[in-house]
Amino acid sequence: MLDPRFLPHNSHLESPASFKELDPTLRALGREPLVYRFPLLDGLPRDRPGVYCITGGRQVGKTTVLKQWMADLLSQSVRPQQIAYLTGELIDDHHSLVRHVTDLADDWARDQTTYLIVDEVTYVAGWDKGVKFLADAGTLESVVLVLTGSDTAVLREARVRFPGRRGSSGLVDFQLGPLTFHEYVNLSRRIEGAHRSSLEDPKAEVPRGVQGQLDEELLRYLRHGGYLRAINDMARTAAISVSTFATYCDWIRGDMLKRGKQEQYLREILGAIVRRYGSQVTWNNLAKELSIDHPMTVADYVGLLGSMDAVFVQPALLEEKLAAAPKKPRRLHFTDPFILHAVMTWLRPQPEPFSSQVEPSLGDPDWAGRVAESCAVTHVRRFCPTFYIKAEGEVDIAYLEGKRFLPVEVKWTEQLRPKDLKQIAKYRNARIWAKTWGTPEIQGIPVEPLPLALYRLGPAPVTFPS
Repeated sequence: MLDPRFLPHNSHLESPASFKELDPTLRALGREPLVYRFPLLDGLPRDRPGVYCITGGRQVGKTTVLKQWMADLLSQSVRPQQIAYLTGELIDDHHSLVRHVTDLADDWARDQTTYLIVDEVTYVAGWDKGVKFLADAGTLESVVLVLTGSDTAVLREARVRFPGRRGSSGLVDFQLGPLTFHEYVNLSRRIEGAHRSSLEDPKAEVPRGVQGQLDEELLRYLRHGGYLRAINDMARTAAISVSTFATYCDWIRGDMLKRGKQEQYLREILGAIVRRYGSQVTWNNLAKELSIDHPMTVADYVGLLGSMDAVFVQPALLEEKLAAAPKKPRRLHFTDPFILHAVMTWLRPQPEPFSSQVEPSLGDPDWAGRVAESCAVTHVRRFCPTFYIKAEGEVDIAYLEGKRFLPVEVKWTEQLRPKDLKQIAKYRNARIWAKTWGTPEIQGIPVEPLPLALYRLGPAPVTFPS
């Protein structure tokens, strides 16, 4: 028997045929101008019982994906009683979790696969103990259990706590992030399908008109990033609403406060990341400009922001070992352009932040260059382990492919000057991602327009890069 508090999210039990109209998440989704189907939906398990994890920052679309998955299962004639959705926000501890699942199990047909979702499981104190007990008791024997969390610690804990209990599927851990530039362009459909196909072909010549369209799409992307709520705001009104900015600021603040962190320290650290955006930093030099006494406190806050998928810490590359150089400075990036803008609206409140803050800031060539470079870095890290190079000079991106690294310099300027390319020119396999479309190479280094390079990275993988 399902606890009545969960009924609004399990309306398929009342009317499977009307689930999309009755469910609050899917009903709201249907009102959006742009509706996205995440590729993750095609990777989720069907008939392989086990414990699966989905992680990703809050408000990135995890709940929407799960509701779309439930609708897919119903369309495939899965018995409604074999599907259940629980939200961790209403479950106090692992004892309550066990009780809720045990009560649900009374309605399950044991000869059929059951699909149980526990969304935001990290809200449940001791959740891993509850899952382990249920697995050992045989309750999950025929169950596809999908756990979600906004903290990547979910994955680490699941790997450690449930050895031998994850199931027979070769893929049990999934990530969900903001839309990549490729995914956004295909969703917006402002560029015709035939031209999008030519963008994906490295041998095809991109028509001048399509070049301009792709440039415009990247300028939009640097404003709303890959977050669907912000994308749909701009699709409706050509601006991002105050409430959308506030929602994401409240997520970062709220999750940090739940972890016992101080709001003033958080504000100082976020402000320092913005001031030093894309520059090399150490915990020591950050601490010196803040009221925080110890560098490790800074490292702790940044580490939590990283586990929430709000910040990406880009280490320097130890070239001979293809690993992070622990003693060299790091570079700090927000994981999406929109997160950067949302944080800035909290640090420097404005009545209409999109028109009074976001637009003017991106009109500054230096700042726009930093945002574009950071966007490139955080795109690549979705696909490959990503570093930067600190030597006599600096290279923006060094990403690993097998047993080699590929260096990339990002230049969001109209002119490419040889004196700015001294370090990248030392590598035979170097690439430059530039603002211009008219320079195929410089000093023998291939040059690719940044919008085209980002588009050709493709859709995001459904798993974390190894």
